[in-house]
Amino acid sequence: MPSIGTSIPHDSAPGHVTGEAPYVEDITPLQGELWVEVVGSPVAAGRLMSVDAEQALELPGVVGVYTHEDMPRGAARQFGPIFHDEPFLAYEEVSYVGQPVAVIAADSREAARRAAALVAVNVEEASPILTIPDAIAADSYLGPIRHIQRGDLDAAFAEAPHTLEGVFHNNGQEQFYLESQACQAIPGEQGQVKLICSTQNPTETQAVVAEGLGLSMHQVVCECKRMGGGFGGKETQSAIPAFAAALAAQLTGRPARIVYGKTQDMKLTGKRHPYESRYRVAFDDDGRLRAAEFEFFSNGGAFADLSTSIMERTMLHADNAYHLPVVKITGRICKTNLPPNTAFRGFGGPQGVLVIENILQEIAQTLGLDALDVRRRNAYVDGNPDKSHTPYGQLVSDHVIHETFDQLEQTSDYRQRMAEVEAFNAKSKTHVKGLAVSAIKFGISFTTKFLNQGNALVHVFTDGTVQVSTGGTEMGQGLNTKIRQLVADEFGITPDDVMLMTTSTEKNHNTSPTAASAGTDLNGTAAVNACRDIRTRMAEFGAELLTSEKQGTTPSPEHIRFENSAVFDDRHPEHKLPFGQFCDAARRERVDLGARGFYATPGVDFDRETGKGTPFFYFTTGAAAAEVTIDRFTGDLVVDRVDLLMDVGQMINPGIDRGQLYGGFIQGMGWCTTEELKYSDQGELLSASPTTYKIPNITDTPAVFNVETIPNPKHKRNVRLSKAVGEPPLMLGVAPWLAVKHAMSFVAPGTIAPLELPATNEQILMCMTRLSEPKAESLGSIG
Repeated sequence: MPSIGTSIPHDSAPGHVTGEAPYVEDITPLQGELWVEVVGSPVAAGRLMSVDAEQALELPGVVGVYTHEDMPRGAARQFGPIFHDEPFLAYEEVSYVGQPVAVIAADSREAARRAAALVAVNVEEASPILTIPDAIAADSYLGPIRHIQRGDLDAAFAEAPHTLEGVFHNNGQEQFYLESQACQAIPGEQGQVKLICSTQNPTETQAVVAEGLGLSMHQVVCECKRMGGGFGGKETQSAIPAFAAALAAQLTGRPARIVYGKTQDMKLTGKRHPYESRYRVAFDDDGRLRAAEFEFFSNGGAFADLSTSIMERTMLHADNAYHLPVVKITGRICKTNLPPNTAFRGFGGPQGVLVIENILQEIAQTLGLDALDVRRRNAYVDGNPDKSHTPYGQLVSDHVIHETFDQLEQTSDYRQRMAEVEAFNAKSKTHVKGLAVSAIKFGISFTTKFLNQGNALVHVFTDGTVQVSTGGTEMGQGLNTKIRQLVADEFGITPDDVMLMTTSTEKNHNTSPTAASAGTDLNGTAAVNACRDIRTRMAEFGAELLTSEKQGTTPSPEHIRFENSAVFDDRHPEHKLPFGQFCDAARRERVDLGARGFYATPGVDFDRETGKGTPFFYFTTGAAAAEVTIDRFTGDLVVDRVDLLMDVGQMINPGIDRGQLYGGFIQGMGWCTTEELKYSDQGELLSASPTTYKIPNITDTPAVFNVETIPNPKHKRNVRLSKAVGEPPLMLGVAPWLAVKHAMSFVAPGTIAPLELPATNEQILMCMTRLSEPKAESLGSIG
């Protein structure tokens, strides 16, 4: 059976199902191990006056309470992945509710928690800035303003027959990984510390902890066996709990462990960024866009984190799958007194995609056209130089966007069902239906060039089994399983003979985060490169071993084959040697059976100053159609059917890839329809548990959920001609929201519904109420 293209199970699936797969919290405690808790700021903004730990230190089992004053001499006081603006522990001032002020170390978890509640943090409180409008009014921003522009905007608007403008708001989203932030820190010799951490970014965690402890990076090892989910929330924000555990370990000389509770995790960590998006577009009678202007404002929270890169990807996805002949895009990040918002699956892309998809839906409604037809007319055209370049100048080629629309229209029975929706709405007094299509063109690569690299270490043993170590981290997405398949294919053995080892900076250094949907692209290709180095040496040895003068052939490495767990010369395939025996023979002849592989994504570059370049190696594209039914009296929303179609290249593991398509869509649908973050007027997260924050459950899954892939023979890039699949399907979760908006067009024909995001049952009911009032307000104004 071939390794590539086979749906072998996730390598940890049995452990996941039985509960035997260990996570950080499950690790057997070491002798003398401490439990760590962080003490957070009680208010969102103010001057830090004092930290009184007297009562906490009197509790039995409490070993220490540490503030910024206890950090090692020479250690950095602030950190950050882009700007070093976030304090390890607050000093002088506090900037959000829960900001770490002190670290508790105790003999038990209960003692640490009780002690944390007894620490008095005294703050001279100030008025917090919590929302985007408040930040704009206060001129409170993070980082510089960013621009991308093409063409003469004023002239295009002056000549266009139609214009539309509006302001759109989207809420944030909680990553809701099942395993909370967690880290075990183990002190070693000469100031060393080992971190066993739930992190997507071992190298960044290593570097941040080294900075906070005043160490060099070679004194810190960070490893991650697996995570119970990440979704971007553990790309940078695993650093604070890791630092807290490491500080306690360094100061006491004892192992230390921290595990956030779920509510604590939700309150302390950043989310997907809320946005205020201002737009105006010019278009013709057929709905073709002539020009577009976008002004994006994100709520970055108190510190920069990854907000500038996230805004960059928003701007780079403002076009989505559609050509904008004249365009101006501006991005600003608002500094507020909330936890610093951070990466989440899609990394800013969803906020840009949502706006242009909403615009096309509004254009169709304005002109009385079918929204799918409007999308087709605006979509990029492969091979047409006038409709194949992004606003930032990258060529969009080798895609099947139009073919996807065509196939989806047929397989979803789009035209017939649209007629049925219209007929239903003409008769029903209690419910209203909607049907809509959305598309995605998602760029694959980090937009920060140096991150587009991966490395792998491959060891072949004399029994024919293989160990592989990469910089990629496994969070349930199946990265390790895919790499097993790639390595097995290179050596012609079974995936069962390949084992992925715990990710560790001790084996793979200077690695990039497992993010940007590039985990397999970078680490898988690096592993393949390492295998090929080994295989080259093996083939040279095999040519001598497997060829003799009696066979009438001369040794030739080009003829050595590795197939079906055997090695042979293809000129004499009857003379085979089992792979394990071959490896043993090679070792006895001192053939090196190990290699380090490296891969750097070719051809990517982006100039942030000019807003031009080629930031992406390729694009993953797709489309989805969603049908919904809404109760006119309660606003209750049911997603009846979804048809999803994507170009994901040649799948390494179809089962895993299809799982990503299903899961990504549902997560995007949750962002758009059920997941609502609620904060108090003092900046404290109120929706901080599963009872108050509603992620989709099994009953929210569409009754009919068709997920298919479309072949793309034009795609000739990437490892085994595969495509990234982690993030792109999330953005197709916009389709149910667009279907709700389509349904609202039947409630008040001729009026653009004031529907924002998420479209919860409450929001839908309020929207319908407004639409039913005389002179219902419109979200957009049409000229």
